[in-house]
Amino acid sequence: MFRDSSGKALTDYPRPSVAVDTAVLTVPDDDPRLSVLLIRRTGEHRGSEWSLPGTFLHEGETLAVAVRRSLREKAGLTPDVAPRQLHVFDDPARDDRGWVLSVAHVAALPWRQMRPVLEASGGAVRVAPVDDVRGMPFGHDDIVRRAAADMRSHYLERPDPDELLEEPFTIRELHRLHEAVEGRLGFSLDTFRRTMLPLLHETRRRSEGTVGKPAQLYVRR
Repeated sequence: MFRDSSGKALTDYPRPSVAVDTAVLTVPDDDPRLSVLLIRRTGEHRGSEWSLPGTFLHEGETLAVAVRRSLREKAGLTPDVAPRQLHVFDDPARDDRGWVLSVAHVAALPWRQMRPVLEASGGAVRVAPVDDVRGMPFGHDDIVRRAAADMRSHYLERPDPDELLEEPFTIRELHRLHEAVEGRLGFSLDTFRRTMLPLLHETRRRSEGTVGKPAQLYVRR
């Protein structure tokens, strides 16, 4: 049996439980604010509450497998959702059930894919604006804040990197999406256009069925 320089085996050290928690972000059509998917907790701990979908890591399981399992079983999300690792939350006091490390993940899902999940959940799943989420158990508020900041940083310099918009789209549609993600309205459309145009391909098409002059349609480079 392996022993370290102090003569201890691995089993001589206390070990935390490991959990995975995932912030799945979206922008609803009917409330264009960056929002996060929440599930209703029905277990004995703390009664019925809303939280992020998560689970404990099973023996022999990778983090990626545990994340996919939790999203499928807790939220009804299909395997094509591709979360990425965000941060390890390791405050020993973050979970009142015991010493639990949370390997947090983040994913972004277009509203057209999120809406059927909510409709099929029977009220067990909902979305809430990230800036309104407060008081969730297990330090999930901190995970949501970091996930939102991470996503917003990606949207500062690239046009819709999470592909929440269907292509092709107009500059104005892209601008509205970025306003929703970044959580602020009214930043300059002209400045936004100058920043994003070099990162877009102009198509041969223009918008249809809109009031006024049809707008140029674009796709991401």
